[in-house]
Amino acid sequence: QRRRPLHAAPTPPIPPIMEVPPLPAAPAPQPHKKPGGLDPFRRAVWRGLGVLLPPLLTIVIFVWIGNTVLVYLLVPLENSARSILLNQYSKRIVEAGDVPPTATDGEAMIDGVLYKEHADGNYLPAGDLAYVVSRLGGAPAPKESADVYRVLVEQKYLRRELVIPLFLCVFLLVLYLFGKFLAAGVGRILWNQFERIIERLPLVRNVYSSVKQVTDFMFSEQDIEYTRVIAIEYPRKGIWSLGLVTGESMADISAAANEPVLSVLIPTSPMPFTGYTINVKRSEAVDLNITLDQAFQFIVSCGVVVPPQQIQNGSKAEADDGQAIGEVAVQQEDSREGSA
Repeated sequence: QRRRPLHAAPTPPIPPIMEVPPLPAAPAPQPHKKPGGLDPFRRAVWRGLGVLLPPLLTIVIFVWIGNTVLVYLLVPLENSARSILLNQYSKRIVEAGDVPPTATDGEAMIDGVLYKEHADGNYLPAGDLAYVVSRLGGAPAPKESADVYRVLVEQKYLRRELVIPLFLCVFLLVLYLFGKFLAAGVGRILWNQFERIIERLPLVRNVYSSVKQVTDFMFSEQDIEYTRVIAIEYPRKGIWSLGLVTGESMADISAAANEPVLSVLIPTSPMPFTGYTINVKRSEAVDLNITLDQAFQFIVSCGVVVPPQQIQNGSKAEADDGQAIGEVAVQQEDSREGSA
């Protein structure tokens, strides 16, 4: 039996060798850009703005509060008092037809009081006219009798140096009495009924509830106290965040975790007064040997300012070198500003 010749399997074609593209050339080093002539001025302006902005904003807020109280409380009270006083003083005006016939030379005795004729023909008490003229610095009194008493009321009863202290005292007294009334049983019941009525109004209840939460937080007698500073793995394992312990968590959460749970505030940078409230197992919290002030400095500086006792050995030398370099740079900058 003849054997069939064996044929070798065809060899696949060798793919062509692809040329490797040359690596891009390294970018040429950019020359050091010298600071412009306005850079020291700009830095000085920003530095001054950073120093002056906090007190200016504080003054603006207090001025806004004062103007709000002035417009919505003091001015309406002044207008009410002015109307009441003008109504009482207008009774002193005696028309010319009601003057006794014994009047001579524009003067008349009415109920034992000396009256004088005014420019509009009415008779006014001589003492009131003399007081108005003296308060106007010798200038003539207004021609209308009603204007005379308007000036008298403004100068005698509604002067700001008298009204503002009196208003503050009355305002504080009203707040004290109102607080005492709400602390009593009847006052608390009436206030709860009032709040129930407010909660039934569709649009008003949303605004009222939001404002009430803010005022309760600001004027509550129970202040938030941060007991200690801890580090926890948040928002996931491997990422550590600073937290401020505000107290023990709720009983149901502790029961579900089968161990004590802490209420922790996770502040945000660079404003540590806002953040997230989370509940963490006590076993997963690491106590840090830093004070609250050091924790706030670390958060506000976005981690740049590290407490001295927490600086590692290698980083401490680098931090000292960086601080020294920073001081030299500040000195150079001040010298350039001085020469400019």
